[in-house]
Amino acid sequence: MPRRILILYAHPMPRKSRANRALCEAVLGLEGVTFHDLYETYPDFHIDVRKEQALLLAHDVIVFQHPFYWYSAPALIKEWEDLVLEYGFAYGEKGIALKGKLWQQAITTGGPAEAYEPTGYNRFTVRQLLAPFEQTAHLCGMEFLEPFIVPGVLTIGSEELQIEAKRYRACIETLRDGEAGHAP
Repeated sequence: MPRRILILYAHPMPRKSRANRALCEAVLGLEGVTFHDLYETYPDFHIDVRKEQALLLAHDVIVFQHPFYWYSAPALIKEWEDLVLEYGFAYGEKGIALKGKLWQQAITTGGPAEAYEPTGYNRFTVRQLLAPFEQTAHLCGMEFLEPFIVPGVLTIGSEELQIEAKRYRACIETLRDGEAGHAP
């Protein structure tokens, strides 16, 4: 049985990001995939917590797609996490609503891949910098999957960007079809 995937997309300036635009276009309209643009839905940051929780409950895989800002995510994702992943729903004694679901980060970085190595100018790998997200997934009883990363988007060529967009679509299809993560 195919998994239902929720892509929570967060980019405060989507028109300026040809990389994220290409990734979005690659997955829009895929069967079993709900694409949810957080900045479009909540430009004022007034998040409808119950609506967001209902979306989480209706899906098996949650993908956070965003640019890597200051070694993290855009501000709206943090606000979303603070409000939606509340005690008693996502964690805590009775907070088991997300237990067993899959969590994946799909991110773009301005810097090249070698910048995100212990010897690179960022000193840490992207995976190390995603530790707060991984711990949040763990606290919620979710399985944190290997992140999908497109590095060096400031200098990536059009052909390579299309290859990355196809790779992203294949990643989402693989998650949907149950070929990644734990058994559905």
